[in-house]
Amino acid sequence: MLRAVELPGGVCDVGIRDGRVAEIGTDLLGATVIDGHGGALLPGLHDHHLHLHAIAAAAGSVRCGPPQVHTAGDLAHALATAAGQGWVRGVGYVETVAGLLDRDTLDRLSPARPVRIQHRSGAVWFLNSAAVESARLATADHVGVERDASGRPTGRVWRADAWLRERLPPADPPDIAPVGADLARYGITGVTDATPDLASDSLASLLHAHANGALPQRLHLLGIPLGEYVDGSVTTGPYKIVVADSDLPDYTTLSDTIAAAHSHGRPVAVHCVTREALLLLLAVFDDVGTRPGDRIEHAALVPSETVDRLRPLCVVTQPGFIADRGDDYAQRVDAEDLPDLYRCRTLLDAGVRLALSSDAPHGPLDPWAVIAAAATRRTRTGRTLGESERIGTADALDRYLAPLHDPGGPARRVTVGAPADLVLLDRPLAAVLRAPSAEYIRHTLVRGHVRSIDD
Repeated sequence: MLRAVELPGGVCDVGIRDGRVAEIGTDLLGATVIDGHGGALLPGLHDHHLHLHAIAAAAGSVRCGPPQVHTAGDLAHALATAAGQGWVRGVGYVETVAGLLDRDTLDRLSPARPVRIQHRSGAVWFLNSAAVESARLATADHVGVERDASGRPTGRVWRADAWLRERLPPADPPDIAPVGADLARYGITGVTDATPDLASDSLASLLHAHANGALPQRLHLLGIPLGEYVDGSVTTGPYKIVVADSDLPDYTTLSDTIAAAHSHGRPVAVHCVTREALLLLLAVFDDVGTRPGDRIEHAALVPSETVDRLRPLCVVTQPGFIADRGDDYAQRVDAEDLPDLYRCRTLLDAGVRLALSSDAPHGPLDPWAVIAAAATRRTRTGRTLGESERIGTADALDRYLAPLHDPGGPARRVTVGAPADLVLLDRPLAAVLRAPSAEYIRHTLVRGHVRSIDD
């Protein structure tokens, strides 16, 4: 029983039974009572695009980019002081630190231990020579292994996470429980894992974490292979396809892949970051057609002339990158492209179905920070990027309240019969929306069970 909570109709009580909202009214009776003191009660937030195992792994990795690391000297120090004796795993690297890394550069910065560093985009890993030898890249035939003119591996491995992991020393998938706890503290009760082509051990680990409560959130998966589905409370989402900006697929390959997914009855979720990737994807959709549920992940650059063509699709985007990386974008992105970055207002006004998400660990996990970024479009230094793309905090919150299976759909509301996936705030919603912050969360409930408490 939640007593004296704020809903859109006013302050009332909410009864919960068997994991669902059983009644809404005044002076309700219940054995267990949580007094809301007039704080807002919301449906639990849904993060529509993140990477659970990568978030867990990042927690134990060396930060290799801003704001912790800014120069090559900073990077060398961070690698030299990494805990442990074996492999060093780094994350969050960006070229402003020391250029586009390769094995020779990393050998100068950190020659002793095997080192692999992930670019902050997630598109490429950089390995030093010790790591190249350990991973046996010299004899590898994967297309993502970059080589110089002599055939020597450069230490760059593109879009090959699962393949590379199989060539590293054996390790169990990282513990998801801390991630589940962090999500609950942020008021997140449902997530879409957007990792493509989930390996069998990764999938088994996620399903186990969900079943044993380590990951209490509702779980929607994009990386399930075509023709396969998961049972129980975990759901299968659109089929994830990566249109890599580093190596665009040919037109026929992309067309065939989307058509194959559609023939299996699954929509697609297509990673699309650059202008060229978006134009290629839209041309393919013109040919093969769309189906309900097709979505574009990121849509980092959306030229104005393409907006109307997005209307049949859902765009799952991340304005949190404006706050997190905006100052870098201002220096490195062509000035003519800056207004096209992570559009929100233009898409909503055009009737494009829009959802917000984190892309964690590549972007900030905190949904309230993403909501604030969508409203202010301010960078770390206070610069505004894409002012015309601002949306109100209430609109941004609604884009976190859509169902997992319909990320661009209407925001869920607290209604009788709805799942008791709920967030209780410590003050009325209007006050929270003036300055969105996770610090206002008192309780997060999943299926009626309290998963996060802050009293």
